[in-house]
Amino acid sequence: MGSVIGSVTLKRVHPILTGARWILVAPMSLEALKSSLASGEPAGDGEEIVVYDELGVGVGQLIAFSEGGEAAAPFSPKKVPVDAYCGLLLDQVVLEDRK
Repeated sequence: MGSVIGSVTLKRVHPILTGARWILVAPMSLEALKSSLASGEPAGDGEEIVVYDELGVGVGQLIAFSEGGEAAAPFSPKKVPVDAYCGLLLDQVVLEDRK
């Protein structure tokens, strides 16, 4: 999961990705997620990553994203050069403490 912290504009892009939307995401550890849920302010604690977005997410929203081979899976059977894909917009997150 991660927090959207901005968008990315490309001057040049691979022809197969023309018109794509790119967002900048700060990945979140479980500790960062707990902290952001308590404060109401989403804040990632991982190294930022550029993610392909078809959902139209906005800055400050929480998302779930995939990386690597799974990121290209939604485009199958086409081969698309993406490293990260926004798969979910998280409206609500509930953490349960199971002991």
